[in-house]
Parts: sequence; structure tokens; C-alpha cells
Amino acid sequence: MSEAEELSSLIGGIYDASLDPSLWPQVLKKTTRFVQGWSSGLLSKSPVSQSGILYFTDGVIDPHYSNLYFEKYVKLDPSNTAHFFAEIDEPICTVDFTTREEFDASRFYQEWAKPQRLADFMSVVLDKSPTSAAMFGTFRHFSQGPADMEMRRRMRLIAPHVRRAVVISRVIDLKTTQADTFAEMLDGMSAGMFLVDASGRIVHANAAAHAMLHEGSFIRAINGRLAAKDADADRTLKDVFAAAGFDDAHVGTSGISVPLLAAGGEQLVAHALPLTSGMRRDTGNAYKAAAALFVHKAPLEAPPPPEVIAKTYRLTPTELRVLLGIVEVGGGPEVAEALGVAESTIKTHLKRLYAKTGTNRQADLVKLVAKFSSPLVGGA
Repeated sequence: MSEAEELSSLIGGIYDASLDPSLWPQVLKKTTRFVQGWSSGLLSKSPVSQSGILYFTDGVIDPHYSNLYFEKYVKLDPSNTAHFFAEIDEPICTVDFTTREEFDASRFYQEWAKPQRLADFMSVVLDKSPTSAAMFGTFRHFSQGPADMEMRRRMRLIAPHVRRAVVISRVIDLKTTQADTFAEMLDGMSAGMFLVDASGRIVHANAAAHAMLHEGSFIRAINGRLAAKDADADRTLKDVFAAAGFDDAHVGTSGISVPLLAAGGEQLVAHALPLTSGMRRDTGNAYKAAAALFVHKAPLEAPPPPEVIAKTYRLTPTELRVLLGIVEVGGGPEVAEALGVAESTIKTHLKRLYAKTGTNRQADLVKLVAKFSSPLVGGA
């Protein structure tokens, strides 16, 4: 099988998993092989609460170590802050946020990764909230060596499709769906759902979608074809509908999250899902549809304080991690113990923090973070 054929099959599986979560373990196994890794998973982490959740895995990592990670070692993971303000869809690995020497000396590596002979972890942030980041990631084994440029290239090929699947799963909210068929499930959604052909012609719409068309403030039907009032959004939707008429891979990054602005200033977002292959093909064929478009209100979320602080003072992920450690844990020795690094390492990062923030005491750093956390400061 050629790379193009393998990629096309994998993308189809990823999109099917957006509608049937039980498919994720098998899809993740295929994903691991495609990116040339050892084991993959879908998870979320919060550098604020120092916690995380594992949603799906391919089952290669021993459950004992998976549980141990979320019970204890997530707090020691040097990648936490890097994931929190990484760019969406951009793969990152160990050398992107710290030196290999510093990582290998950490308690996290020595006590959790090394015993499993895990050499690296390449991940892609799929979505972020004020307190956490959802991501897809793949481990590399000692026998494979650290993540390389080929792995990064392959991760970039599939990242947007994994993100589309995860976003649409959340919109549909499969946990609360009791419908017998896919079509009934879509009709019962609170979000607007349009089924369209490759030209954008509406072939089916649920009750919420009909209400949106009736209101006509951000999306409308022109001669039976779906159109966004915003010109840029309309062009994007036309392109993604046409691409969906070919196959899953043609859609690429278009239409994952298309902002739609209503006349009164209300903001909504649309997500397109191709219906031309996999288990989705039956619904597409029944309605002669190329894509499903899901439309719902956009969440109003301010940037989280840690991300704002990092961007304001141009802190590296490790410097931000030390800063948050000072606030949450205490002095240098305590932070070194909590983060599993040498005290001399913390001292080095503290000197850089003082220089970048214009402070000279740990108490001043605590006050600085408190200022950004105040609701009266508003995204300082």
C-alpha cells in the first residue's frame, strides 16, 4: 500500500471514529503505524490543576503505567506548560521545549519513561480551554530512537483530521445520543446540522438548522444552496463542500472551524464532516450528500492567565513551569523536588525569570501571577 492509500484509509477511519468512539482504539493503532511510533492516545492535560484525562489509547502502554502517570507523574511531566500554549495542529516533541540532558535528568524520565524504554513523545494540541489542552500524541520506543523529521511530517498530515473528528464528536455529544440511526441522531441535535451536496445544495437540515435559515442573520439558502453572509466564510464553505465530493483527504484543513458572525455581533462556528467514505457513506448516499455541516454558538473564552503571562514576558515553557511552581509549591528547593529536577536548575531558571519580569524576589513573582489572575485585570 502506498503512503497516499494508507493516509486516505486512515483519514476515513478517523472520521468514522467521530461518530462511533468505539473505533478509536483500532484507529489509533493504525495511526501509530502511519507516524512510525510505538503507542498513541487521545488525552487532555491541565498545567493549572496538574491533572489529566486519558480518553482513548491503542492499548500498547501498560495500564499500570498509564494509571501511574495520571495519579502521580502528570505533575512531574516537563511537557505540561509546553502543551498548554503550543500552536494548534503543530507537532512538538521533547527537544522543542527543553534540552535532552535536562529531560533525561528529570524524575519524570528516570522513574516513568525510562523503565518503559520510551525514547520520546510527539504530540499535537487539538483544542484549548482556559484551563486545559486536548491533544493527540504518539510515543517512540528506545528501538526507534527520538522523534525525527519524518515522524513530524506524518503527524502534520493527520493532525487536522484528528482535530476535526474530536471537535465534531463534542458537538454531537455522542454520550447523550439515543437515536437508532445516524440520521435520527443528527436530527435530534441542538446544534444546527445541514447535509449538502458538492455544490452546497441543501439536501437535508434538522430543526435547529431550519431555525437558523429562518433567522438569516449569518447563514442562508440562495436558490437552495447554503451560503454564509460573510464572504470569506462563504468561500471556505464552498471549497470544503466541493472537496468533500472527492474524498476525505481532499478536504484537508478547510472547514474544521469556520467562524460565522451574525449581524448583531453574535459569533457562531461551523464544522464540516465529509460523508463520501467509511460508515458515513451510507448516510451520504441516502441523501445524496457530500458533507455534513454542524453550526453552533462559539464559546466565549478569554486566554488563560498562564498563557497570557508567558506571552507578555516571553517565557519559555520551562520558565513558565518554574514560575507556576513557585506560586503553587513554594521556594526553590520545594519546586525542584516537586518538578523532579536539580535545585541548581531551578536557580538558573529563577535568574532568567527575574530578568524577564523585572523582579528580584520570589515574593514578587507570586504577586505578578496574582495580578494576572485577578478578574479586574482582564487579559493584561
